Formats: sequence, structure tokens, C-alpha cells
Amino acid sequence: MTDVLVVGAGPAGLAAAAAARRRGAMVRVIDSAERTGGQYWRHLPESRPSGRESVLHHQWGAYQSLRQALESDSGCTIDTETQVWAIERRADGSLRVNLAYGDVDGTRVTETVVPDRLVLATGAHDRALPVPGWTLPGVFTAGAAQAMAKGERIAVGDRVVVAGSGPFLFPVTASLGQAGARVVGVFEASRPSRMARHWLARPWELMGASHKVSELAGYVAHHLRGRVPYRTGFGVVEIHGTDRVEAVTVARLDADWAPVPGTERRIACDAVCLGHGFTPRLELAVAAGCELTDERFVRVDGEQRTSVDGVFAAGEITAIGGVDLALAEGEIAGWVAAGGRSADASVRAARRARDRFARFAERIATAHPIGASWSTWLQDDTIVCRCEEVDAGTLARVAESTASVGLRSLKLTTRAGLGLCQGRICGRSVEQLLSGSSGCAAFADGATTDRRPIAAPLRIGDLARAPQSTETSPHHIP
Repeated sequence: MTDVLVVGAGPAGLAAAAAARRRGAMVRVIDSAERTGGQYWRHLPESRPSGRESVLHHQWGAYQSLRQALESDSGCTIDTETQVWAIERRADGSLRVNLAYGDVDGTRVTETVVPDRLVLATGAHDRALPVPGWTLPGVFTAGAAQAMAKGERIAVGDRVVVAGSGPFLFPVTASLGQAGARVVGVFEASRPSRMARHWLARPWELMGASHKVSELAGYVAHHLRGRVPYRTGFGVVEIHGTDRVEAVTVARLDADWAPVPGTERRIACDAVCLGHGFTPRLELAVAAGCELTDERFVRVDGEQRTSVDGVFAAGEITAIGGVDLALAEGEIAGWVAAGGRSADASVRAARRARDRFARFAERIATAHPIGASWSTWLQDDTIVCRCEEVDAGTLARVAESTASVGLRSLKLTTRAGLGLCQGRICGRSVEQLLSGSSGCAAFADGATTDRRPIAAPLRIGDLARAPQSTETSPHHIP
């Protein structure tokens, strides 16, 4: 029976499973993907030579060690292509986790699991701010472009512009170059003064994350060798084309990301990659009742416990900090979920690593925040909610006429965020435009777009079948 259920088989989830096994718990890991590794350790297709993967990925050896140890351990079960479609709280306070697995185009098997402990390691997806013309073919999120380059060895275009904010732009550019694309410009929205102020503050703290600094320096060296133009304080403010991307307009941005008049210039390209940070995947955490921070991450204590008894969180849903922070948090979460304590000697190194890389993550967040005036580059007919085709002008008019009283009523009025993706792509942008501010505190109903249905394809017939119940094991973890 399952003692610890880990949702997510990326760095944090695998580290949690390994630590829980080390502590003696029975572990089950589930992930919706075909293979383990998450977005960070994305695999090449099975038809491609696997030896290339060690070249394409950082810390591939760490992944191989975790995967092989867990796959060969009879106390750990790994189920890929398995999704959580609902989380329910039972009368005794425990959580019932409803799973579905099997071919999404065929009959799916449903199962109910009641674990002693639940570790959520669901990760994050990249965010792209809307830009006039961003619905044209040839516009990609930075994460999608990197996934195609790393997972399929496919370049999204011949002449590519990369724009957004944050250090993630560097590995994306490197992956595009390795896939055969020519990157004609990288445009970082944050101004150099802000980046210098936060990246160079307390430089001695960077020594604890020296290999991250070395990794970043390696990407910078790659840029220099490839003579890739890199501009800070600039952004793509419009994308041009008839049937697909043909060019972009870039402009200097002020400290709040408003375009500076007279600084615009046009660059010919056939693809654009946009990456303005990351959005944590909070659906399961919200469904479980976990409290969120003001920054909209899952709130955890020093042992990675959430506000819900028996539920732990690790990785990008607690902070955007990269693979090292995810591995450290996962190890602590798994160990404590299995009955250990974060003060135990076994996870002392993980605790120190978490503290170091949490400080590194804080630098990223403060050096590359979303500017409050990004919406000034939008035009009235710029589509913001792609699913429902709601434009910026509609959102602005509704926000002005209703004084942004409540997000729920505004969504019903405009349909923004109510389409197929349920706000996963546009949600936070819609919030900011409807509230007329940079946060959701302006909404009287206190609603956010983080509360949305869990996306898992199920047929009515599959739901109608009584699920196989897997009750909690008799040897509860103390």
C-alpha cells in the first residue's frame, strides 16, 4: 500500500521519492508525461541516440542516478501517463486522490488512492505577456521553443528573436543555436541598473551557488562566441506579419516596462520566443486547500509542510529557483513525509543547499520582476485571452465601467479566462488588466485565476465506473 504519494517526476519529485525510500516509506510516484524527468530533464525521442542526452542536459548524471535507484527499488512504484483528476477531503481529514491512467483516446482506468502523506512537485510553466501580433504562427513561448530544440532537435525558425526577462533566456538561446537556428537578438526587459543592483548585492552569497554562476557565465560565453546581440532594457512591443511572423518592433523600456517613444526599431525574423518568467502549477495545491503566499506560491515551512496536514510541496510551486533548489526541497519534503525531521543529519546537506539556492532564487525574483506598465504596449485589438478571443480594449472598458469590483463577475462579463485553458495562459495578465493594477488585491471578491478545474481528459463512462479503492496502509507513518 502507499505510504507516500509523490505527484510529479521532475527533479523535486524524484528527489522526494528517493529520500522517502531512504527513510523506509513505501513510495508511489505519478506523472502525466510518458517518461520521468520533468521539463528540466526532457528526453529525446526513443528513435534518437540516447547518448546525446548527457550533452543536452545539465546534471544528467544526477537524473540517471535517481531514476535507476528508484526503478530498481521494489519499495517504489513509478506510474507515468497517470493524471490526478480530483482531490477530495474525507471526513477524517485525509485526502482522497483520484487518478486516471491509460490511453487518453481510449478507455482510461480510474483509481482512488488515500495516501498517508502527499508530496506535490507539479512544477511550473513559462509565462508570456501578450504583445500585438502574438497570435501569429511563428510565436512561441520560450519554454516551448526549448522543448522542441531539446526534445526533438527542431528549431522554431531560421531567424529567431528571443525576448522577455530572466536568466532562462540564456539556455533557450543556446538550445536554439544547437538546433540550427540563428538568433538575431535577445532582448531582456529588465534594465541593467536593476539587474546589477540585485545580482551584485552581497556578492559573497554567490559563492554558495558558484556552479550556478559558472553555468550562467558559460551561457554568456556562448553568446559572445556566437556574436548573438544581447540588449538589456529592451522588449518586443509588436510582432508583424500576414500569414506568419515576418518582423518585430523592439523598443527601449523604462523601469516599469513602458516603451520609450522614439526608440523603436524593426528587426526581420521568422520566429519569436517570449518568456516573462514562470507561473507555478497550483491546481492540485489549491484543490487540496493549501495556503498560498502573497507572491502566489505554495506556502511551506522549514520542513516543506504546507498548511494542510500531511501535504508537502517542493520545487517550482514554492518558488522559482531552478533545479538545485528543487532537488534540495524535494529531498527534505520526502524525508519528512516519510517520518523524518529536517534537522536529521541525513538531510543536513540538503537543508544547507536549500538555504543557499533560495537566496539565489530571491535574486532572480528581485532582478527580473514583471514591470507594472507592460500593458502600455498593448493595442485595443490585441488578443489577451486567446481561447475566448477577448482583446485588451474590451478588458479595459469593462474594468473602467465596473471599477473592478469582482474578478468572477468580470470574467463572466468578458469570458476572459473561461476558455479551454481556464486561464492557464492568460490568467494573471487578465487579472492585471481587469484590476488596473499589478495584483488581484483590487478585487472585492478576493478571487484569483489560480482556482480552476484540474485538466485531465475523462469520458463520462470512465467517471461512472466505480473506482478501485486503495485505502491507507495499516502501518501509518508517525
